[in-house]
Amino acid sequence: MPDCSKRNQIRKAKSRSKQAGLQFSVSRVHRLLKIRRYSEHTGAGAPVYLAAVMQYLTAEILELAGNTAHKNKKNRISPRHLQQAIHNDEELNKFFTVAIAQGGALRNAYAPHWPQNDEGLSERMQSLQLE
Repeated sequence: MPDCSKRNQIRKAKSRSKQAGLQFSVSRVHRLLKIRRYSEHTGAGAPVYLAAVMQYLTAEILELAGNTAHKNKKNRISPRHLQQAIHNDEELNKFFTVAIAQGGALRNAYAPHWPQNDEGLSERMQSLQLE
């Protein structure tokens, strides 16, 4: 009789996020895709793929922001660290062209872009050397 009990055991339900090995909720992404009506039909793999992409981007940004916070000798990631991390990464900077709340202003003054004079030094650098 012990064999019968093994056959009749009910398997515990496994979420789609767990099956895909993701932290982001696949069911929530699927629900939001349906509610927002981005398309008439949504495939079964689309929310899984979208959740995976969102998780990857989040992990990448948090890692870069954590490195920025560590360089600034801070223990917490602030919006400023997020802004700096996105701005310093070339691909993320192209992808995110939005302003982050409480992110602050970023400098855009790079020495190679300054106007050059005959000797090759920029006017700004010459004025700093004269002082």
